[in-house]
Amino acid sequence: MNYRHAFHAGNFADVLKHAVLARVLVHLTQKDAAFRVLDTHAGLGRYDLASDEALRTGEWRGGIGRLARAELGPALASFLEPLLGVIRTLNGGPDPLVYPGSPAIATVIGRRQDRFVFNELHPLDADTLEADFGPDRRVKVTRQDGYTSVKSMLPPLERRGLTIIDPPFEEPGEFDRLLGALSDAHRRFATGTLIAWYPLKHMDAVAAFHGRVAESGIQKVARIDQWIRRPGGLGPLAGAGVLIVNPPWTLLDEAREALPELTDRLADGLGAGFRAEWLVPESHSD
Repeated sequence: MNYRHAFHAGNFADVLKHAVLARVLVHLTQKDAAFRVLDTHAGLGRYDLASDEALRTGEWRGGIGRLARAELGPALASFLEPLLGVIRTLNGGPDPLVYPGSPAIATVIGRRQDRFVFNELHPLDADTLEADFGPDRRVKVTRQDGYTSVKSMLPPLERRGLTIIDPPFEEPGEFDRLLGALSDAHRRFATGTLIAWYPLKHMDAVAAFHGRVAESGIQKVARIDQWIRRPGGLGPLAGAGVLIVNPPWTLLDEAREALPELTDRLADGLGAGFRAEWLVPESHSD
């Protein structure tokens, strides 16, 4: 509950996570039927990159700061376009003075008929979230434990939607809670898309988590990981990834085409790399 994402907004891990999120949202808009987004750990919703917190770490300069005005190759430009389009909408141009969290990305890409539940337990961040997004009639702001919100908010009435589980990973046992939330969400809303974020820090724990997801009975699970230097050990975060349950059918191919250039641009040491693959295909016989 002490975690404040303002220190890390726009860093390399945000770029990958939010690029994937934006592409999933664009896919959901391809059908006229309404969808609902549940964001279990919503944070502030948008972030001032000139704030004391952002300037103190400067992490965004090694992330979105390397990309917003860059001349990108066609595959990477296409992959990032939904996210960069949101940044242009919020800022009136390409400079990311305000960086979008997942609530801003969802509400900008989402349509009039779509609905959004943004949950945040931190009291100050929840107040800001309510002030900034509460006036939007499509939005409901809640203040539950993030994992509890999965149990209370799913399935959505629309029967189409996306659940974003983006925990802070500041306490032991977070992978256990994340696996429980994935299982709960999938049991309640098996046809919905899920995005779950995790750090690549303690690699044995990451491998164990992936193994338990693979054995959980959840199918159609893609994983997209990126590391800007060799991951593992002490020191600043070197890598992060997302699991996507029921991803758009084009997503892995798009990521595989874009990630070589994205990784080169964001690399910050030896051993940078990525993977984009099925953790669990649609059926184990695939």
